[in-house]
Amino acid sequence: MVMISPSMLSADFGNLRAETEMLNNSQCDWLHIDVMDGVFVPNLTFGFPMMEAVARHARKPLDVHLMIVQPEKFIDRLSDVGAYAVSVHYEACPHLHRVLQSIRAKGMKAGVVLNPATPVSVLEDIIEDVDLVVLMSVNPGYGGQKFIPHTVKKVERLRALLEETGSKALIEVDGGVNRGTGRQLIEAGADVLVAGTAVFGASDPADEIIALKNLA
Repeated sequence: MVMISPSMLSADFGNLRAETEMLNNSQCDWLHIDVMDGVFVPNLTFGFPMMEAVARHARKPLDVHLMIVQPEKFIDRLSDVGAYAVSVHYEACPHLHRVLQSIRAKGMKAGVVLNPATPVSVLEDIIEDVDLVVLMSVNPGYGGQKFIPHTVKKVERLRALLEETGSKALIEVDGGVNRGTGRQLIEAGADVLVAGTAVFGASDPADEIIALKNLA
């Protein structure tokens, strides 16, 4: 069954504890937290005080997506917060291997994120050091964007690379995920779906999570 990681970017920030408790009681697998710095992407989101507030109440693993420059500066603090997985952008890390090793050394799962225009082939020499590959199916920076259809083929190529190399890395897709796009992504080989608007915009978010999990 596919894993669902609801994006807290689409939650009601004025009722963050209630939103977190709702997800605790749902069938979601992880809580997806987007950290944006206004430099790597044109937006600002979660900082550590807000992340720590979520972590205090969360009973689901924290799936942290760093859309920032120099993510290596924050690995120790993410470990202190209790992050389960930390994913960094290939495009933001000139020394990617070192960053991934630092994440793993702290006992967290190490993920690499690829922007829509970045081919999966860039992972060939690093895939053995990756626990999670996140494919952006929108251009990073804002929630609620339209899904880029080409992502389905990209998932297929990534699945082929993982099988060819024997990698056990999970494939996560982030952006524009709903029941329609989610089904296509699962059929292509995705393991984890990040869903923001689809979940928090639903009349019953917990039921929507169940529907997404049952697409497989």
